Amino acid sequence: MDETDRPLRIPPQTFIYADKHNIFQLLQSLLSCLLIDQPDDPIDYLIRVLQRNPSGVSKVVLLGPPAVGKRTLARKLSADLQAAHVTCENLLESQPEQNIQELPVELLVKRIQQRLNDCNITQGWLLEGFPQTRLQALCLQEAGIIPEHVVVLEAPDDVLLQRSRGKMVDPLTGEVYHQTFLWPDDHTVAQRLRHEGLSDKQHVAELQRYRCEGQGLMSIYQHVLRVINGDQPHSDVYQQALAFIQTRRYTRTPRILLLGPPGSGKSHQAKLLSEKHKLVDVCCSQLLRSVAAEGATLGEQIQPYLDCCSAVPDLLVLQVLENRLSQLDCSSRGWIIHGFPRNLDQARLLHKSQYQPNRVYFLDLNDDVCLNRISLRATDPISGQRFHAVTRPALSPEVQNRLRTRPKDTTPVMIRKLKLYRLDCVGLQSLYPEAVHIDA
Repeated sequence: MDETDRPLRIPPQTFIYADKHNIFQLLQSLLSCLLIDQPDDPIDYLIRVLQRNPSGVSKVVLLGPPAVGKRTLARKLSADLQAAHVTCENLLESQPEQNIQELPVELLVKRIQQRLNDCNITQGWLLEGFPQTRLQALCLQEAGIIPEHVVVLEAPDDVLLQRSRGKMVDPLTGEVYHQTFLWPDDHTVAQRLRHEGLSDKQHVAELQRYRCEGQGLMSIYQHVLRVINGDQPHSDVYQQALAFIQTRRYTRTPRILLLGPPGSGKSHQAKLLSEKHKLVDVCCSQLLRSVAAEGATLGEQIQPYLDCCSAVPDLLVLQVLENRLSQLDCSSRGWIIHGFPRNLDQARLLHKSQYQPNRVYFLDLNDDVCLNRISLRATDPISGQRFHAVTRPALSPEVQNRLRTRPKDTTPVMIRKLKLYRLDCVGLQSLYPEAVHIDA
């Protein structure tokens, strides 16, 4: 076979190193800066960008229907994040009488690039109310202006109309207030407020235009999107938006480990996650049976243990697991392991290997529910489907009559397994202190 035809096998240490040092996020940030600023000397420019710590730069788009509170939130966020606040108004400073929808998309993108360059940005930018269409969003992406966080404020139409009718603006500072929701404490400021809301007809037209384009915009930004209810106190909206923006997003291949007692639903959740996110579902027990059926050297070592229903040695299980995780589909798509480790010794072996998870979830469940789930389940020997007497009964008497309960699902066996899991549970949690616990 030609050397170029061989499948690419990326060493797992490469991904571990990249995850540890956020290499992918760093490269994405540097490339974005290059495309936006297009410097004459890229190397010198990148050195200066690295010196200002690009991982701390905010790149935010704030969207929402008219009168939802974008301006108030944008001003607060841009001040706290020290980010350049770009609005439709300051994009039209030279032509204030012109509507932003009337400008060619290419000109708008060019003005945004100029605006970002003129601001001498050190902490990033916040685009308020822009892009307004799917085409504008695509053009921004082509120009390298790619947000890391997109916040969409939403509220019922009747609330938006009420807000539009009560909108007040301070002509000196440009601060936005409202007759009911947000009135200034300073009497002098209150005296000079002016009503600048749209007419009802204009508001409905703007709202309809936003609704027509909203779904298209959200589909483009779906992976960096957070929708926040704008019909709540401003402080609550602000805290939710800030918490979302301060959550850094890293480009990481998911390597997921599901832990939990027998009956907590690890296999079912792994199947759902693998189907949704195209991950490789690595069920340890199925993997051992598959390797044994292949009859290779490893399979011959495993088969005697399976024949007598005894536990396969930990080192042999780990060898099989490492062989599977080294394959290209696991390296490129990511994986989700369940069924291993079953105890603390196995977890320590996995922890010392080169295949370490970057996301660990504990599915927490008490013993009574575990026993109820497992003792009442049975398997159809023909179809292989699993049923439960309460939550998923067999569809027909014929299927019901041929269901079989596995010997390892009996109550005495399960009580022993649960006791062993509880003994190791504290140790497992200490080994993965950043794991997420989920009520199963």
